[in-house]
Amino acid sequence: MQTKLTQLLNIQYPIIQAPMFLVSNVAMVTEAMKAGIAGCIPALNYRTLDQLREAIHELKANKVEGGSFGFNLIVNKSNIKYKEQLRVLCEEGCDFIITSLGSPEETINQAHKAGIKVFCDVTDLRFAKKVEQLGADAAIAVNNEAGGHRGNLSPQELTNQLSKALNIPVISAGGVGCKADIDKMLSYGAEGVSVGSPFIASVEAGVTDEYKQACVDYGEKDIIMTERISGTPCTVINTPYVQKIGTKQTWLERVLNKNKKLKKWVKMIRFSIGMKATENAAKKATYKTVWVAGPSIEHTKAILPIKDIVANLIA
Repeated sequence: MQTKLTQLLNIQYPIIQAPMFLVSNVAMVTEAMKAGIAGCIPALNYRTLDQLREAIHELKANKVEGGSFGFNLIVNKSNIKYKEQLRVLCEEGCDFIITSLGSPEETINQAHKAGIKVFCDVTDLRFAKKVEQLGADAAIAVNNEAGGHRGNLSPQELTNQLSKALNIPVISAGGVGCKADIDKMLSYGAEGVSVGSPFIASVEAGVTDEYKQACVDYGEKDIIMTERISGTPCTVINTPYVQKIGTKQTWLERVLNKNKKLKKWVKMIRFSIGMKATENAAKKATYKTVWVAGPSIEHTKAILPIKDIVANLIA
């Protein structure tokens, strides 16, 4: 399974363990590296810069041949920690950075000076061409089967479009839960895949056993879209609590979102409230659960160690 992605990151298999808010941690990425793939953690999983530095030091110490580690940066104004997080990553070093939700220009410029590769989340060809022009090392094609905030195009349509139009590698994100899915994405022109949801139900994941078990008990048909987390449509498991609160913005949010001057602030407030609710669901056993996941949990049959989940993906 040698591709441009395996060459870029010096990994055995063309798989990135996707960064997942509040789920991804050092233990998961360490085991991912041992299994011959890349692992990534959202920088926002760390409340302080010192905690971020500590995680980088630990991952460096755990680095093995054939594995790779990186961090995800939210690069728009909603992340007030972005510039300092970027500075720490460049000072301490990592193999790659994945950018989301904004212009990656500053990240690409600073990271490349530090010898760090930059992959950029994209959902359409227009933005993909833009990040290529800015110097991105690869484009992560977020399709309509991804967990969390997803794109609008199918894996085949998006990957085909990007792989034919770009000169940088395309990594398909969404809809991968088994080896057949990986083969399918590679046949569409992808040089690798980013896999998130199947790793939630891992022994090493830093979430409640209830969240992990939900990924086992529920399947593809139980994944729905909600606007109640960040104001932007997001995929979640359709638990009884989600059914109770509904999936649409409140009438007040809809009214305020139509006001150009207030729209940005409304989104920032909704994002903050939604992230806190997601944190509570991930870290506490409560009936008020909003569990983020994608349709690829269809293939999740048990809570397993990372090494076994990777083995199932490449077998």
